[in-house]
Amino acid sequence: MLQKLKTEIAECYQHALECRRWGNESSDPGTKQDYLDMERRWFQLAHSYEFAERLSNFTEPFSRRQSPRRVS
Repeated sequence: MLQKLKTEIAECYQHALECRRWGNESSDPGTKQDYLDMERRWFQLAHSYEFAERLSNFTEPFSRRQSPRRVS
């Protein structure tokens, strides 16, 4: 799962960089703003994935130590 997150994070950053480039190349102010807004959203998604990865790394040792609970 963590490898998949690393791939997703890298893809988000790549999309963000492309949006920035396209925004900087655009001469239309509205289009430029749209691309810069998309760049921000791609960065937010990457940060969300990074948080999920850190949370998973943090909780993994605790989940391995817990013994299975019995259901009565």
